[in-house]
Amino acid sequence: MAVIVVGGMIGLGKTSVATLLGKALNSEVFYESVEGNPILPLFYTASEEEIERKRYPFLLQLYFLSARFSSIKQALANRRNVLDRSIYEDWYFAKVNKELGRISDLEFTLYENLANNMMEELAELPKKAPDLMVYLKGSFETVLQRIALRGRSYEQDPALVEYYRTLWSGYDDWVMNYYDASDVLVVDMDKTDVVNNPDDAKRLVADVEAKLAQIAGTQA
Repeated sequence: MAVIVVGGMIGLGKTSVATLLGKALNSEVFYESVEGNPILPLFYTASEEEIERKRYPFLLQLYFLSARFSSIKQALANRRNVLDRSIYEDWYFAKVNKELGRISDLEFTLYENLANNMMEELAELPKKAPDLMVYLKGSFETVLQRIALRGRSYEQDPALVEYYRTLWSGYDDWVMNYYDASDVLVVDMDKTDVVNNPDDAKRLVADVEAKLAQIAGTQA
């Protein structure tokens, strides 16, 4: 039994991959809190003045942190689940927004204190961490194409391109050098389309199953 988190840059297909793996592995899927999220559209469409006044980036990070903490607790308790992004990636998004000046130093300190308290609580669970991160990696061109294809209106503003580029430029470094909660399987999304290519979907599932078998073998 395994817990898998699906991570990666905005737009690269986390939800589609999580759905695919959930069906293939007969697991529940905990989806990212996007639909019905009252802050997300405001985060993308607010002016810099509104962001400064209403603190949407900080509020959004708190919203996601709370939702993902609830999801990871349930997933680790059940021991066999798939998560569409997870609490582990939240820190990276908060850090980028701090570096961009959208989250203040004080807000980031409060965020980190809360996140650390949550991580300490996870450490008390019988299963303390996921078994595998399936990391979706792609070129910046692919990121922009996929964001355009999924058609969320609030994500399409050309002014967001530099924000996406900033997130994308540091993502690989965070995963490879800072993420340590589980093993990582990298999937090249420049060459993978699990929605429109059944062979790609089968190959990804087979790669995940092989990686989980390898992990289980090292733990035996």
